[in-house]
Amino acid sequence: MNDPQDKMTAVTRQEVLRLYRKIFRIASKWQSAAGGAEETVQEKEYIKSEARALFRKNKDVTDPKLIKQCIEECEARIEIGLHYNIPYPRPIHLPPMGLAHKQGRTLRHQEKLRKISKPIYLKSHDEIS
Repeated sequence: MNDPQDKMTAVTRQEVLRLYRKIFRIASKWQSAAGGAEETVQEKEYIKSEARALFRKNKDVTDPKLIKQCIEECEARIEIGLHYNIPYPRPIHLPPMGLAHKQGRTLRHQEKLRKISKPIYLKSHDEIS
């Protein structure tokens, strides 16, 4: 009999492979916003190496919720990259201790707030760069 979990895994696998191929198609057609040939080559290589690193890092993920998060991050990074014509993740600025709780929480609480406030398209950026 077909287990629903197996079907979900096959569908998810197809979606992940579709995203992987999409990234490499984008990289092959990529043109740098600066317009220079050297910048274009560097950005194309960055797109490919970033994709390889992230997909390899997450190849053994089996938790459906975590897989969904990774897919959402990938889609967000693709959309932002295409919209701004910049392959690199858009940085965010949170001033140090800028999320302090009014009752003077510890540094650990600050780190938790920073992690929660990080946009989805930057979730894995710090881990591989």
